[in-house]
Amino acid sequence: MNYEELLEKLVNEDDRYVVMTAENRAAIRNLPPKIAKNFIDTGITEATMIGMAAGLASRGRIPITHALATFLTMRAFEFVRTDVGISGAPVKLVGAVPGFLSEANGPTHQAIEDVSIMRGIPPMNVFCPADIDDMMLGLDTVFADENPWYIRFNNLKSVVEHEPFEIGKAEVFGSGTDVAILTYGTLFNEALEAVRILEESEFSIRLINMRSLKPVDEEAILSAAEECEMIVTLEDHFLTGGLYSILSEVLVKNRIAANVLPFALENKWFKPALLKDVLDYEGFTGAKIAKKIISKF
Repeated sequence: MNYEELLEKLVNEDDRYVVMTAENRAAIRNLPPKIAKNFIDTGITEATMIGMAAGLASRGRIPITHALATFLTMRAFEFVRTDVGISGAPVKLVGAVPGFLSEANGPTHQAIEDVSIMRGIPPMNVFCPADIDDMMLGLDTVFADENPWYIRFNNLKSVVEHEPFEIGKAEVFGSGTDVAILTYGTLFNEALEAVRILEESEFSIRLINMRSLKPVDEEAILSAAEECEMIVTLEDHFLTGGLYSILSEVLVKNRIAANVLPFALENKWFKPALLKDVLDYEGFTGAKIAKKIISKF
């Protein structure tokens, strides 16, 4: 089942679901005629869409909204924070081309602070799947949850078989004690390549797909901090407010010190290019990640 088929199934089984978009139909091109009255396109009006979604939610509907991640989380932020956040409405925000997935788009279209600003809204949860299979495993649960959610849409090809999704639980690969790599979303596949290279160099590695960044799996983080010599955070996000900040908050709250190496964008946007070239230029390929880890270990 693909994403469009999942939405069609949800609408057919439960009339409360309403699929909405602010003229961003890339992932739902074939859906409108199939669900008719349960589909709304507001045009290029993200704030209006969110206001409408909150109103629909107040009448018992479950809106699933779509827009480019940067505009969904920033242009419409006041409406997300006020209309959805304060009421706790079960609106789902699906952000297209987040992080490095925006590829050749410039800074105006680069959602690399989205995790930070969405997790700062009290009832808002955050789901950042590693790939298309990971996303599809989690969406039934996320869409059915009574809380609002921000979802980093990710249609990258899967290269591993993922465990069933559970809110607030990370997916842990391996039990290594030298390095724990914590990541989410687009960079999961690069993390897998880094693990392969590091293991060839006889490092003992643990890879953690965080998946749910809010609520976050504190147990997985604390276990890594207590059992591993180094923790690496890997994300296509600004250093401030994302996974590195989440890790830091968890460690400080639990009074634990750790050797942490962050991979993130520090005080700059990334240079637009095709994804493989972005990863290489910005130093986020598996080979460059592994090389830096070895140099810092």
